[in-house]
Amino acid sequence: MRFAASLIAILPLTTAAQQQKPLGASLQSWFDKAKSYIPNAALAPVASGAAKAAASNVVPLTKDNWQSVLTPSTTDPFEGPESWMVFFSGGNKTCYGKCTGLEQAWNESAALMAADPSSPRLAYVNCDRQPVLCASWSAGPPTIWHIQLPVVQADQSTPATTIRILGLNTTTTTTKEIVKIHTDKTYEKKPVYEGALHPFNGWVAKYGLLMPLGYIMYGFANIPSWAFMIGISMFSRFYM
Repeated sequence: MRFAASLIAILPLTTAAQQQKPLGASLQSWFDKAKSYIPNAALAPVASGAAKAAASNVVPLTKDNWQSVLTPSTTDPFEGPESWMVFFSGGNKTCYGKCTGLEQAWNESAALMAADPSSPRLAYVNCDRQPVLCASWSAGPPTIWHIQLPVVQADQSTPATTIRILGLNTTTTTTKEIVKIHTDKTYEKKPVYEGALHPFNGWVAKYGLLMPLGYIMYGFANIPSWAFMIGISMFSRFYM
């Protein structure tokens, strides 16, 4: 009862604040205040609810669907580039079991941004389950890739796809920081990625070699160290 009364008491304050704050800031403020009134024992259902909300708002990417998913949803050149935030996470293999807290923060931020019509589209990659995709992009957890997909222009030309990579701290990154990537455009502080493995503009992608290279890199990453030593020993014995 005290929790319900306290929650009702803060609603008028947040309503008034919404007239002065951006939508993302207002949502985050309400979430922080409401969460402060929730006993620790009740946080598990809250996290579960955020995960369910995120599941309906976040597209899982795989090596088979990423090219069809990461395409602009409009053909109108005047609407500008379409923004995406892609969260690269993992389990024990690729994130050493340290991404659990970030998964919760991502789910909460996805639930908050779902209420903002100007928010970017969201996608998720688990590098334990999609090792070839992560290898082909040279992407690893925990990171968020902010991608701006261009729309084909009136003259049929297509501008370059802009990618900025934001590293996440497994112990200190919060829901608020993830939301600010959109609301405060903190991604603009990062340099534009222009490497050879750029999944849209890199020369590897332009020659259609991105996924084959991903398989090769994944294969090499899984060769035991003792196998390399045996191979080097045999090479040196027969050719040197």
